[in-house]
Amino acid sequence: MNSGKRPDLKPPTNRLACAVREQVSAALGNPTSPVLLHRPFFPAQAWAYVKECLDSGWVSSAGSYVTRFEEMLAKATGCRRAIAMVNGTTALEVSLLLAGVNKGDEVLCPSLSFVATANAISHCGAKPHFVDVCNERLSVSTAALSARLEEVAAITPDGAINRQTGNRIAALCVMHCFGHPADLDGLLSVCKKYSITLVEDAAESLGSFYRGLHTGRTGLVSAVSFNGNKILTTGGGGAILTDDDDLADRARHLTSTAKLPHPYEFRHDEVAWNYRLPNLNAALGVAQLEVLDDIVHAKRSLAEHYRNYLRSIEGVEVLSEPADCFSNYWLNTIVLPESPDCSARDQVLDQLNLFGLQSRPIWVPMHMLPMYASCARGPMGNSESLYRRVVNIPSSPELSPTWVEC
Repeated sequence: MNSGKRPDLKPPTNRLACAVREQVSAALGNPTSPVLLHRPFFPAQAWAYVKECLDSGWVSSAGSYVTRFEEMLAKATGCRRAIAMVNGTTALEVSLLLAGVNKGDEVLCPSLSFVATANAISHCGAKPHFVDVCNERLSVSTAALSARLEEVAAITPDGAINRQTGNRIAALCVMHCFGHPADLDGLLSVCKKYSITLVEDAAESLGSFYRGLHTGRTGLVSAVSFNGNKILTTGGGGAILTDDDDLADRARHLTSTAKLPHPYEFRHDEVAWNYRLPNLNAALGVAQLEVLDDIVHAKRSLAEHYRNYLRSIEGVEVLSEPADCFSNYWLNTIVLPESPDCSARDQVLDQLNLFGLQSRPIWVPMHMLPMYASCARGPMGNSESLYRRVVNIPSSPELSPTWVEC
């Protein structure tokens, strides 16, 4: 029988790994079957809504559930308009285009993010320009952004120009990491100083608020994701959020093949995309939006439950929402003590996964990936340190001690 012990683990660090595994397991009631990182929850009404789509034949993007999903999403976030799309990456790509990002521009963004952030920028023909994150929020650091722009940016009548590359710095794309809102007021202040447009990658932060305002509403436009492991999933899916009706109308036109209204003819007035969310997927989203508050409450309770169990382990921090925020705690996150390499983190991951507690590290910083290694960037001290120390632990809402199935 496999005891879970490996001879290559150094005893002091291995004790830390075992302690983390023991406390995570205890917090979850010492489960005897595998626990997933984030299992989607489908309330009972999801079956009826999907069946209605199948019975009616309205399974593509023309069905009524797409419109209903958009209206409910706008209401849940407090924004004027929501445009549902096939995934979060396409939503972010179109958001950047709506914000005026052009081919050859640079877009400031965190290196410590899911690769979709930089990919969306690249799909626009623009270039990522990486900025370091802060340890408190794991999102773009206001201080690092200000210092980087002070170093490289020149303010001109055409906007901010990178003096080192000659490219226009068109936008800042800030990602709310694991559902914890970024310092939006601070970042917006810096952006205004340099005439840079703020765009929010709110892929992970549905149900999160910054100073009482839902994420995605401080920037000009934002993108949300409904991928299979998100707090709300449509299987795949995403959406653009905006308070600007003109931008929303433009987003709808661009993501619906730029088709002009007509009873029967197919007339299009520009090259566009077929990005609209299918009705079948939207039906899943509607069912989950109806219980979004219950899901967020359960996830917040689970985060507090983990804090109570893990606070006894010296040097291990459970990432908590900033004082000015209300977080959805999409993925519960622990931060390990500082380490010169990833060995301590990997030992924790080995222990957790070996015992069926599915866990994962944070993403490899994008400046360390081959396709983005040559991109402009400032110092990456926090991003590289957090990469060595961050672990996500099981976060499904049903794991919460307060969970009552809807």
